[in-house]
Amino acid sequence: YQRRVHGGTKVNISKEEFTGRVVDWYALHREKAKKAGALEEDQQPLVDGYAPFCKHLFIPNFLEGCKVPVADITPENEHLLRTGYISRTDTELPVLSRWFPQGSVPAQDANYLDIILYSNEQIEKERKAMGSPPLERPEAWGIISVKAQVEPHETPMQPITIMRNSLIEEGGSGVSISREKYQISLDYWKTRAPIS
Repeated sequence: YQRRVHGGTKVNISKEEFTGRVVDWYALHREKAKKAGALEEDQQPLVDGYAPFCKHLFIPNFLEGCKVPVADITPENEHLLRTGYISRTDTELPVLSRWFPQGSVPAQDANYLDIILYSNEQIEKERKAMGSPPLERPEAWGIISVKAQVEPHETPMQPITIMRNSLIEEGGSGVSISREKYQISLDYWKTRAPIS
């Protein structure tokens, strides 16, 4: 909702309705886990992310017409790829990116939404590094991204996102690059590109 340029998942309902549906889903599934005796941590059904301040909720897609904004690169479509320097917000460092233009390749229907959450502490840390005022919100966690996916698990972030994340002053989270995770990302993204 707050990005200047964003070719990712299109959320076609209000921020309030979307957030309400996510909170309702979380409460229902947390209660089910408690009743089943499966609640070993107070964070289920949250799934750990790439850093301690990051969590995921993998929710069945409830957005009408929501498409996965990623396509495989094939010999038949690679000529459609575009490149340019892109920043996700006005304050973020632009980075070299590649993408398929919207409508140039077919997009799959999304089966799941990967709701990516950051701790309130991390959100405020990043806001401060970017010169933004504090939000002063009571919630412990906040939604920072929504990824439409086919899979009910985390897919690797793009290599450039891993690099950007290491630079908190330029819009990242301040997490150092892991060569192992970077290689997993390269292996995944060398045959895929976002649709933007």
